[in-house]
Amino acid sequence: MRVIAGSAKGRRLGPVPPGTRPVSDRAREGLFASLGEEVVQARCLDLFAGTGAVGIEALSRGAASCVFVDRSRPAAAAVRGNLRLTGFEDRATVTCVPVERFLRSGEHDRFSLVFADPPYEISGVELARVLSALEEGWLDPEGWTVVVTRGHKGSLPAVPVHWAARRHLRYGDSLAILYTEVGWA
Repeated sequence: MRVIAGSAKGRRLGPVPPGTRPVSDRAREGLFASLGEEVVQARCLDLFAGTGAVGIEALSRGAASCVFVDRSRPAAAAVRGNLRLTGFEDRATVTCVPVERFLRSGEHDRFSLVFADPPYEISGVELARVLSALEEGWLDPEGWTVVVTRGHKGSLPAVPVHWAARRHLRYGDSLAILYTEVGWA
């Protein structure tokens, strides 16, 4: 795995911890091409971070900051190592707790770009709870995008009623869906 573009372009990332399914280089390239300038100065949240490749790609492309959350100690260690390799430690925070517990915590920022790449075996109901929890003050009122990655044959989560699927991107067995808020008239 490597950083695709930006200030850390071409930098190789560390080994993938056992049990982690990182987003492929090809899928990250397509995803960030779709996001374009939306990444610049974004405040990012990378849920189920794994190696941190997606959040690190955002930082490399000009995101202001990124919070990485994963319950696995080896994954959190991999993210920290990859942040050291890329020099983004000063713009990142790594938290090793279950995602749902993190989202129930009291203090938080508002994020303009959220990545949720849960294990494919997580149920649609569990993922729907995570996405619903984002509604509790985690999303930037000035505008946001939530990117959810699932297996292309897996069930899609229920999303809050005012979320619209802006784009569906399929790469191999992965499907990335970009959600944005629908403004009501």
